[in-house]
Amino acid sequence: QVQLVESGGGLVQAGGSLRLSCAASGRIFVDDEMGWFRQAPGKEREFVASIRWSGGITSYVDSVKGRFTISRDNAGNTVYLQMNSLKSEDTAVYYCALRYNAYANFGSWGQGTQVTVSS
Repeated sequence: QVQLVESGGGLVQAGGSLRLSCAASGRIFVDDEMGWFRQAPGKEREFVASIRWSGGITSYVDSVKGRFTISRDNAGNTVYLQMNSLKSEDTAVYYCALRYNAYANFGSWGQGTQVTVSS
């Protein structure tokens, strides 16, 4: 099973930027899709963005469109989430996840990385 390790979280002022990384150990297949989710205190986990390993098709939740960019490094088995114009409501634990095709559930999860945006 693929292991996922996130990094890059931290404390940033509103309007600032952070880049999260998710390193995957093990083989990534062409049909795989990797995603970022987040969970704020007292709230349910929500989808943030995803990218298909083959072709790089991306998807975003409306609240981050135009501010966040998901990308991948195929050679390094790494997925990134560039977060710009951060807002206090982006504060959450961010999780990386993988699923084996666009119709499966996300079955592999990282441990999460905390992002705190101060206003």
